[in-house]
Amino acid sequence: MAKATPNKPSRAGGRSARRRARELAVQGLYEWLVGGADGAAVEGHLMESEDFERADVEHFRAVLHGAIEDAAALRARFARFLDRDIKELSPVEHAILLIGAYELAHRLEIPYRVVINEAVELAKSFGGTEGFKYVNGVLDKLAADLRASEVGRT
Repeated sequence: MAKATPNKPSRAGGRSARRRARELAVQGLYEWLVGGADGAAVEGHLMESEDFERADVEHFRAVLHGAIEDAAALRARFARFLDRDIKELSPVEHAILLIGAYELAHRLEIPYRVVINEAVELAKSFGGTEGFKYVNGVLDKLAADLRASEVGRT
């Protein structure tokens, strides 16, 4: 089995190792948001997943723990673009917005369009019927705020 590296991720059932890392992070953040488990317990649980080794483990850990540790600041960054209180978000949308906000703020090597596209795909896979549109709108506004020079160049 090919080992996932940041430069050339392996494919997991047609999904990149980075996408699998984000899928696991959504599951972990959902568990954290709904069940209140700490990040280490969530990570330990997810490491037992059948295809965990197909994920970009480094990215998974960075996103999961980074989103948990920086949740208050990340929420503050995207809250002004919401049309409702954060408490009214579904846990899935909330988790995806935390991932997108984390990547936009802290993973500048990932183009903002990739961050938004990946978040939209996560919302299509895990969220409600129209949730992906909401996630797209919020992250699009956040990207314009956090990465104004990058967004302006395109």
